Amino acid sequence: MRSAQEQLTETSRQIFDKAIKAPMLEKEHELDLAIRWQKNKDEAALAELTSSYMRLAISIANKFKNYGLPRTDLIQEGTVGLLIAAEKFEPARNLRFSTYANWWVRATIQDYVLRNWSIVRTGTTAAHKKLFFSLRRTRAKLVSVSDETLKPESIKIIAKELGVREKDVATMESRMFTGDYSLNVSVTDEAGTEWQDNLVDNDPTPEAHVQKNHDSNVRSQLIAQALTCLDERELKIIQERRLAESSETLAAIGEKLGVSKERVRQLEAQAMAKLKKAIINQLGTDNLADYTMLI
Repeated sequence: MRSAQEQLTETSRQIFDKAIKAPMLEKEHELDLAIRWQKNKDEAALAELTSSYMRLAISIANKFKNYGLPRTDLIQEGTVGLLIAAEKFEPARNLRFSTYANWWVRATIQDYVLRNWSIVRTGTTAAHKKLFFSLRRTRAKLVSVSDETLKPESIKIIAKELGVREKDVATMESRMFTGDYSLNVSVTDEAGTEWQDNLVDNDPTPEAHVQKNHDSNVRSQLIAQALTCLDERELKIIQERRLAESSETLAAIGEKLGVSKERVRQLEAQAMAKLKKAIINQLGTDNLADYTMLI
């Protein structure tokens, strides 16, 4: 039985052989295929168009082989780029399909590399993408040993050449040339502790979460019961002044109720006093300290 690596190599070889055997297209014919796909969704036309330019996807994918990702995956992403190009291609612009598809193939492969090269998000801005894919080449001009840390003067030169901040160059350098580390790696101690064992969890404990939900439910029940002691006008004021997401002004409420702003203030104070008394009656004198947590 063949190993996974052997199967992968065989798959790559089959893709390459198929691409090489695909005939080159004349300009008029590729335009016809693109029009047939876009207007009639002719899948046979799409298949012929993309398979004829599969060699383009393979060629571009090979330029990204040093990022440690499976070649077949890179080619597959290049194929996605061909499909996007076929969908967006504009025959009226009188361009060769290969010229237009080149950009989409490269863009989809680059996005795939950025998503999968590291578990740490590398960056999505145009400047970060340019830095990611240009740093290795630019770095090679300045540093002869691949694992040597960039010196401040080299970082400054690269930042200026690529049009990015020196801070971004240093950060990208650290991510690209130090790699990711597993949290399951053991700390150098006899207890066999792993790095993940030292991570601090800032989330509430299950007990604290249950207690918080319980307190919230009790609070809601106490306030709901206390609100029943208010008359219709007091209830409206409390709802719009204290319970609504956006508190209404005294003047606006007064206009709705046909009373002055000062009268609304008096009614609000009166209603709050009623609520305090009702809640205290529910809590009991032994739990008066809890009142401030409720109102």
